[in-house]
Amino acid sequence: MRTDRHPIRIGLDLDPTQTSWAAMRDVVSRADAAGYDSLWTWDHLYGTDDPRQSIVEGWTTITAWAAITTRPTVGLLVGANTLRNPGLVAKSAVTVDHVSGGRLVLGLGSGWRPREHVDHGIPFGSGFGERLDWLEESVVLIRGLLAGETVTSPSGGHYAFSGATHLPLPVRGAGGIRILIGGGGERRTIPLAARHADIWHHRGSVEHLARKVDVLREACAAIGRDPDELELAFDPGIVIRDERALAEQVVAEQQRHHMADHRPIDPDAIWIGRPEAIAERWEPYLALGFRHLIADLPSPYDLETVERLPEVRSLVAG
Repeated sequence: MRTDRHPIRIGLDLDPTQTSWAAMRDVVSRADAAGYDSLWTWDHLYGTDDPRQSIVEGWTTITAWAAITTRPTVGLLVGANTLRNPGLVAKSAVTVDHVSGGRLVLGLGSGWRPREHVDHGIPFGSGFGERLDWLEESVVLIRGLLAGETVTSPSGGHYAFSGATHLPLPVRGAGGIRILIGGGGERRTIPLAARHADIWHHRGSVEHLARKVDVLREACAAIGRDPDELELAFDPGIVIRDERALAEQVVAEQQRHHMADHRPIDPDAIWIGRPEAIAERWEPYLALGFRHLIADLPSPYDLETVERLPEVRSLVAG
């Protein structure tokens, strides 16, 4: 894919578990001042399908971020389609878009953690295929509402919209909110992103993502879409330190904080090193078209990495 169609961007995906509003506010304020391009958080009712783990709600969290920042886009990575009616999602999206002055990116996915659905009496569907059917139907309805259209559900669909229409429109006018779809399923998810997304998000090794990009290109070709229209985003964990031992200490502390067993660092999942080393790790992904690097940021938040990641963007862009 072409590597010059979209600008080089950096973002943060803030883990909303085992943290506080004060800690989140501090990070997003620092990111805003440092010139970050995007801020994201999860959309779950339980942290890791464990009700003992503290977690805050996604939409209200990014609304608060929108009100205290001026530059970065805000969004969910990704919003669980199963948790809300698409009409409510469209209305929430436009509301956050107005609070932010037009900085909302609407992240959407099929939903995947079963226990949070079962415990709250939320339908989880018969399987992943049915949830993807629901997601595609939902995306079409949301697109219509964001465009100012009057929408009605298809016969036999999961939803039952009948002549629904919304005001106000997004800040940038009809259809003026970009949609991100996440996931790497080759048979259903990637083709769905090719049909409906402005941004596609996935994660993994260079080899893994190279395969997925090929599938995305094929899916775009099948519908006559230019694949370079899509912005590509990914989110490895990143710890920036001048000494490796210090970076490993950060990862170990995050694991302890989340009561996780200590495990070796997966070099594809967590990048550690100086800004120059992180920029070098980005290069092969950049060649695939992944120009939007989102650092996965567990709590307790690593403020040194937050402060130094803009150096990586400068190195890559320069």
